[in-house]
Amino acid sequence: MAFGRHPRARRLLARLSGRRRGACALAMEPPRCFALELPGCTLAHFAVGEQAPGARPDPRVAALLGPPGRSYSLSVPGAGGAGARVRAARLHQHLRQQLRRGPFQRCELRRLLGYRPDGGAGALQHGFLLRDPRDSPDTRQALLALLDACPEAPRPRLAEFSGDPLCQLWRRPWERRDGRGWRQLGGERVGPAPEPKLHPVVPDLPSAGVFPHREAARAVLEACTSFIPEARAVLSLVDQCPEQVQKGRFPVIVIEGLDATGKTTVTQSVSDSLKAVLLKSPPSCISQWRKIFDDEPTIIRRAFYSLGNYIVASEIAKESTKSPVIVDRYWHSTATYAIATEVSGGLQHLPPVHHPIYQWPRDLLKPDLILLLTVSPEERMQRIEGRGMEKTREEAELETNSIFRQKVEVCYQRMENPGCHVVDASPSREEVLQMVLSVIQNNCN
Repeated sequence: MAFGRHPRARRLLARLSGRRRGACALAMEPPRCFALELPGCTLAHFAVGEQAPGARPDPRVAALLGPPGRSYSLSVPGAGGAGARVRAARLHQHLRQQLRRGPFQRCELRRLLGYRPDGGAGALQHGFLLRDPRDSPDTRQALLALLDACPEAPRPRLAEFSGDPLCQLWRRPWERRDGRGWRQLGGERVGPAPEPKLHPVVPDLPSAGVFPHREAARAVLEACTSFIPEARAVLSLVDQCPEQVQKGRFPVIVIEGLDATGKTTVTQSVSDSLKAVLLKSPPSCISQWRKIFDDEPTIIRRAFYSLGNYIVASEIAKESTKSPVIVDRYWHSTATYAIATEVSGGLQHLPPVHHPIYQWPRDLLKPDLILLLTVSPEERMQRIEGRGMEKTREEAELETNSIFRQKVEVCYQRMENPGCHVVDASPSREEVLQMVLSVIQNNCN
């Protein structure tokens, strides 16, 4: 009997064929891609893997990944449900704090985002590029020790970059051997990658901070109750609010703006002039916990503020049956800060105009009018210097990072359904009040 017709032979050939097909499929997988944030909030993209082109990567990438010195990538897998995303975000924040201490202080730390080239959601890896200009073995040992201190899932992924005599770059991952320390795996070629049409983080924003409905934000805070007791209290208050509320017959006006644009003064003045109820987001019933959540990663921080908006919506529904309502910040603030924080790079990397991420949540009560107060950066800084108030992490970044401030401002102006009416708040208080009242009269009759 010929070997190929023997039953055992056919089974063996089938197994071998399956292995070859599996290896072939593995080889045909597209290269993994990374977006590296460079000085000036620009992004450089590169790919790793057997399918990475043989051409050299972007010279800016080569300068950071190749010799002299040595660079390391440290990333956190973030796929999964709300609980997995929360754990990954907290680990990422912990790593960022540790990478600014001890032996890492002499290294350069940059933001690194791993993504799928097809642009799908759920495969992001938030992480860092750590460049040691001295190529000290102490840096490698400190990184491995840092990973040893993170035994629970999700485990960070470490790799290092090196060059060869042909001036090609290679990435070599490190793998934990259970009970036997660490070993370095074979090299993966580093090559160029085209810039994607849409920033890789955008498909994940509805699960990471710009929540499209209440349940998405609620799931995040539910995953936090074991380590943030106040999360349970917030959820209890949210659960007391009806899922769908309707606005009363009186107008609801939201006033938005960066800190020190005169928002507090204008909201109070407009409220007095219209004999309106003044509400704030987050509402007073949860604002005492604001500092706790402001110290958490974006996904947790924005879930807190998102749920605060739904609590405010219940208050709006009740109060707008009796009088006009003025709201000091609402959903637009929650969304703009999340987008500006999560989308790395400069203004050109923000989601384009009319992207769905700028749309109002389908289950959140809409106001009749949203006013956005603006002042020049110079005047805003003058006002801030005289305030002496405690700032959140994002408010502090507004002062020191002009690109971040511009990203927030652009996101405000791209919000839709409803959009913002921009009001220049530079003139005197009386003039600003008259302008605001005029806009309200023209849009809320």
